[in-house]
Amino acid sequence: MEVTVAKSAGFCFGVKRAVEMVQEEAKKEQKVYTLGSIIHNEQVVEGFAKKGVQVLDSVDELQEDEKATVIIRSHGITKQMFQQLKQKKVRIVDATCPFVKKIHNIVQEKKAEGYQIIVVGNAKHPEVEGTCGWCDNQCKVVETLSEAENCTLKAGEKVCVVAQTTFNYKKFKDIVAILSKKSYDILIMNTICNATEERQTEACTIARKSDAMIVIGGKHSSNTRKLYEICKEECLNTHFIQTLDDLDLKLFQSFRSVGITAGASTPNKIIKEVQSYVRHE
Repeated sequence: MEVTVAKSAGFCFGVKRAVEMVQEEAKKEQKVYTLGSIIHNEQVVEGFAKKGVQVLDSVDELQEDEKATVIIRSHGITKQMFQQLKQKKVRIVDATCPFVKKIHNIVQEKKAEGYQIIVVGNAKHPEVEGTCGWCDNQCKVVETLSEAENCTLKAGEKVCVVAQTTFNYKKFKDIVAILSKKSYDILIMNTICNATEERQTEACTIARKSDAMIVIGGKHSSNTRKLYEICKEECLNTHFIQTLDDLDLKLFQSFRSVGITAGASTPNKIIKEVQSYVRHE
């Protein structure tokens, strides 16, 4: 069986940076929290929990005058949450992905300049929730072509469009094409991470040439879900797994070629385990 593993599979820059920051803080003799799961991978979060790193769902969970370090998740948080955190007087370590931070700055700046902000992405994803918070939630969130069609803009209104860093690039272009017809004064900021575009393009190419495809990643990972959707369009025998335990090799015994890719929050160890198992069975 021929097995092809995507070169871009696994930790992206932002995830690698966030994980390393937590690892460094976990070595110190102090209470360490992450505000939200640091990345969307259960195995990584569970590993940190064993080292004493606890996950906070909200700032309110912190005790008054508690001496602790709080690490902001890679997806970022809202401006309001950041201000609440500062008031707690805890030590703050900001692990927000720099590419996400860039979007926060854009929406804050453009809102102040009088632009209507449109965020292309999933409204319930923590990254998008955080981004909306940096323009005081005075924005529109568009995820589908139909939502783009139904998006109403005032005549002559200045519009700034940004994207969730892990959004499907092709879908973003289609949504932008629809929105562009609605306004003559529209500023398009393609804030999809370069690593995301590269990962999606490579996954599509491998899936097109493979009899079956394995996509590895956390069940709550937005970028992994999008990889699965892209691969499924090119290869009907596409399977989404979190770890080797989810893999039923019997499904692949009749295939001559299998492709493997993984989301940005998937540890290299898990990818290698799946790759080795598929090759030797």
